[in-house]
Amino acid sequence: MAEPIGMAPSAGRRSMHLRWEWILVCALIASLVLGRVLSPYFLTGDNISDILAGISELGLIALPMTLVIIAAEIDLSVASVLGLSSALLGVLWHAGLPMPLAIGVACVAGACAGWVNGWIVVRMGLPSLAVTIGTMALYRGLAYVLLGSRAVANFPGVYTDFGINDIGASFVPQPFAVLFVAAVGFVLLLHATTFGRAVYAIGTNAVAARFSGLDVARTKLRLFVLSGLLSAVAGVIYTLRFTSARGDNGQGLELSVIAAVLFGGVSIFGGKGSLGGVLLSVLLVGVLRNALTLYDISSETLTIVTGLLLLSSVLVPNLIARVRALRDQRALAATR
Repeated sequence: MAEPIGMAPSAGRRSMHLRWEWILVCALIASLVLGRVLSPYFLTGDNISDILAGISELGLIALPMTLVIIAAEIDLSVASVLGLSSALLGVLWHAGLPMPLAIGVACVAGACAGWVNGWIVVRMGLPSLAVTIGTMALYRGLAYVLLGSRAVANFPGVYTDFGINDIGASFVPQPFAVLFVAAVGFVLLLHATTFGRAVYAIGTNAVAARFSGLDVARTKLRLFVLSGLLSAVAGVIYTLRFTSARGDNGQGLELSVIAAVLFGGVSIFGGKGSLGGVLLSVLLVGVLRNALTLYDISSETLTIVTGLLLLSSVLVPNLIARVRALRDQRALAATR
């Protein structure tokens, strides 16, 4: 029986998500063991801090991407928005703008970029895949127009310290604290508000959601604005963490984001998924990449690993669904 429009996922779906999240927990534990075997430095405090810092931008972008994909859309321009916000931050600071104002302008620009994506999708009725492929090139091109091949690196120490320092005497980097706060907010937004239930309903059946009174266009537009805004925040953090504003910052990151979201149990067809699984997946991707990097694995191999995760995140759920359907058919035939 279909779930009523606007309702939260059923108990059966929640149970399925919990089982997948336990699988991710087991995979995370296995990856931690693998990392320890590959390198004696893997479980040191400094390396744990590096892992958490390394997933900060990935996690920030994955949060709104999760909602976008649950609503049966996609945003491939996120890494380009990150690069654009980084380049804009560097240009504004180099031009003499105060750092807080430059950061604010970069974040607003990211939100505007997301609004452009959403407006084209909802007002012109074009598929988000095609739209964001186009804006992915557009925003990256604008980033190169702003900075070209140059880099801006003379940021104030108090800001670059935020990008690289830990919280007190802990091994928790300050950028990860931003991800933690944002994650709490997005978990509440998706799983404890009417807006979150609307996102699930739209992803399940947008036409039925519209007839039930939901403002589908406005909801999707807000999701794209959130995606642009969080991508810009990730761009600011990325810039401060590496103390360099460049037009090519974050290039290719969109694949890791989408792989983490889909591997976290979110259906590419929309209507299914949870942020708990996505956050576990983000941590798993970060741990694997760090472990392989410590083992001196090339960046090309890391790209292959990301691609395999992306493929498995699409293939495995479909294989499981087919096995269950075949089992149900056999059970039905046996009762006749």
